Amino acid sequence: MRPPTIRDVADRAGVSKSLVSLVLRGSEQVRPEKREAVLRAVRELGYRPNTAARSLSERRTRTVGVLLNDLRNPWFVDLLDGLNSLLHDNGLHMLLADARLNRRTGQDPADPFLDLRVDGLVVVGTLPDPAALGAVAARMPVVVAGAREAVPPRVDVVAGDDEQGARLVTEHLIGLGHRRIAHIAGYGAVGELRRRSFEATMRAHGLADHARVAPSDMTEEGGYRTMVRLLGRPDRPTAVFAVNDIACVGALSAAEELGLEVPRDLSVVGYDNTSISRLRHLWLTTVDGGGHDVGRRAARCLLDRFDRPEAPGRVHLAAPALEIRGTTAPPLTD
Repeated sequence: MRPPTIRDVADRAGVSKSLVSLVLRGSEQVRPEKREAVLRAVRELGYRPNTAARSLSERRTRTVGVLLNDLRNPWFVDLLDGLNSLLHDNGLHMLLADARLNRRTGQDPADPFLDLRVDGLVVVGTLPDPAALGAVAARMPVVVAGAREAVPPRVDVVAGDDEQGARLVTEHLIGLGHRRIAHIAGYGAVGELRRRSFEATMRAHGLADHARVAPSDMTEEGGYRTMVRLLGRPDRPTAVFAVNDIACVGALSAAEELGLEVPRDLSVVGYDNTSISRLRHLWLTTVDGGGHDVGRRAARCLLDRFDRPEAPGRVHLAAPALEIRGTTAPPLTD
């Protein structure tokens, strides 16, 4: 049996094909009784619109490419949820690609989306060569979410305010009475902003000589190895601020293996307020960088750019909030 067509829907509802098209596009120029007749016919016949034909007639695919740099980071799950919810509300579908996999195979990460002729592109996370987005932005609207690298003109950036978030963490630890505070740092512009803000806040409180910064790769294993080195120092810190929740989990594992009790012997703070931080047996003090809000703002920027493709790019920052849980307390001694 052939699938039902738009003509079948029109005949069943007793209306014209053009009116069926208006209903399927969500037009408000249709009387309620006619709309209900069309929708009833669609349900009874099991009609599904021909997306390919619609794309050709509208010169749009109603799809948005999402290029994700790190599938392992759970913060991006919240971001993608916010992004997809608003895209879906506006009749757009999200296509996801792994930027790391594409680079390993020697493929330009954006090439598959160009081949699929998506309507726009959202780049999530840090990319090694943001300038390469210029060629893509010349062909479609582009928004960068969750990263702070410099981008070409006409590309919007939506992220959390990393400087403010790191300042909230550092001031929280100082307020508890900690002086020897270490930062397990990350890479890229986001890592740099958090590190600089940590150092500036320590300096503003006259504690620059007590600040320690140790680089990591922002993974659990990296956080573990870095924490082992920090705790092996004769002047080991009484508090540690990790660049993200994943590295913080590794840091907690290192502290436990070395016989330290958190937060009695050592205070530890993460960043991102991921689902990991809310696990009851971890219950991390962390920074909520507004992942869901960043995703929705990124979707809104993309929708706006569809209407104003030549508008200059802007940076939109979501306000962070400190979530105080069970891994921070005043130091026993300092």
